[in-house]
Amino acid sequence: MRSFLLSLSLLVTLSTALPSTAGAAELQLTQGEVRVPMPGRTVTAGYFSLVNNSAAAVELVKASSPAFARVELHQHIKQDDVMRMVEVEAISVDPGATLVFQPGGLHLMLFEPQVALTVGETVSVTLYFADNTTKELELPLTAMPRR
Repeated sequence: MRSFLLSLSLLVTLSTALPSTAGAAELQLTQGEVRVPMPGRTVTAGYFSLVNNSAAAVELVKASSPAFARVELHQHIKQDDVMRMVEVEAISVDPGATLVFQPGGLHLMLFEPQVALTVGETVSVTLYFADNTTKELELPLTAMPRR
């Protein structure tokens, strides 16, 4: 199963370059996943890495998915010695930099699944940028890790 997901991630990497247009950055997905919510839960997280291969910074301002009622950009911050998740309005990606969404850091919060979510399938996620460009991602659904 793990090799299947790695192969799927590689396939997504090879097929998701954003076409270059005036003012739009070339972005490449290097890995990604959306975790299937625990039974009885309606919130989950999505993770991925995007490489900005352009000479200009880009600003990620929004995400959406037809598989979820709402998607938000989130990050973890330490506030009063307590780690908290907070929504962020925008995330800048410098030229040549990699934006990493990962547990304990930046991530997508996905609310209220609108379809049945099955490990091994994929969900579509659209990223929206300040320059009015978008990037479509197909992210594999993975099981929530056991603690």
